[in-house]
Amino acid sequence: MFHLRKPLLLIFLVSMLTGCQLAGTKNEVPIEMVAFGSLTEEEQQLIPTSPKDSTVRKVTVTEEIEPFIAEDYEQDEVYIITFHNKETDSEELSVFVGADKKTVIGKGFISKP
Repeated sequence: MFHLRKPLLLIFLVSMLTGCQLAGTKNEVPIEMVAFGSLTEEEQQLIPTSPKDSTVRKVTVTEEIEPFIAEDYEQDEVYIITFHNKETDSEELSVFVGADKKTVIGKGFISKP
């Protein structure tokens, strides 16, 4: 009977650890919310709906967006989260997030295409 408890205990512990690891991955903050959290209250007021209604694109850093990005950012690609605001007709509020999807590296109003 004692020999049967050890394998059952081992299976229980392994399943608990696996469950804890899976639960940890679900707590990742969506990139839209990372970007939204970097906005000032005034900038947040420009967004008429939810931050989830934004557009997320992964792009190569170009001369056009380079002035908006932190100088110490050294990677070639960034995520641009564009919030579709109704306040301006010619520009959209955009936040630049690093490739790690967690670090805000710049923001600004970008001309609409």
